[in-house]
Amino acid sequence: MDEIDFSCPKMQYLSNIFREKDSKPTNSPYRGDKGGLFLSFYLAPIEYYSALFRAEKAIIEIHDNYQKQSYRNRCIIAGANGPMPLSIPIEKPSAAKCEMKDIRIAEHGNWRYLHWNAIVSAYNSTPFFAYYEDDFRPFYEKKYTFLHDFNEELRQMACRFIGIDTPVIYSETYISEVPDKGIDLREAIHPKRPSGFTTKPYYQVFSEKNGFMPNLSIIDLLFNMGNEARLYL
Repeated sequence: MDEIDFSCPKMQYLSNIFREKDSKPTNSPYRGDKGGLFLSFYLAPIEYYSALFRAEKAIIEIHDNYQKQSYRNRCIIAGANGPMPLSIPIEKPSAAKCEMKDIRIAEHGNWRYLHWNAIVSAYNSTPFFAYYEDDFRPFYEKKYTFLHDFNEELRQMACRFIGIDTPVIYSETYISEVPDKGIDLREAIHPKRPSGFTTKPYYQVFSEKNGFMPNLSIIDLLFNMGNEARLYL
């Protein structure tokens, strides 16, 4: 896999623009944040990566109580008939509350096969799917015990492809107070609660049929736009 050369003057210039706190208004409300509190999401939406890209540093909360119907185990891709949610089954915790770091992936339902087939069906005709296919496929062939580990390895790979180099650490205990000048995004990015984030339109394979579908999983932007995905965050 070829890496983007961020040492070249053009990419340095673009990087400075996107990281500049007082830059021109963009489609993202997250501009020049000193730090951000994030959750561990499965192939998180574009909004998540836009905030992560602009943060000077990030803390990923892993001691939060797991919640159903969130991006923790769900992503939304562009299917032929519109937005398509993909959900990872989890083992039912023994206690009423369970921290995200302890959530285990269930092995029933053949979900890996179903998810990968859905992704291939949705994106095999996109300009860059073949370019990234061999990197994503192994995630759906290997068994992961913990949801957090699966999510984070995918996030790290997506960040490498896009060129997001924001330093990331994981919480040691649940963080009850937001660090100075930071922004708490732990519950702000949620599939059931619009945040006001708007996605700048980009090419999508099914746009003629379904119109532009905003704020989908980061893989939608990556498979459709490739290295240019960085410019849309």
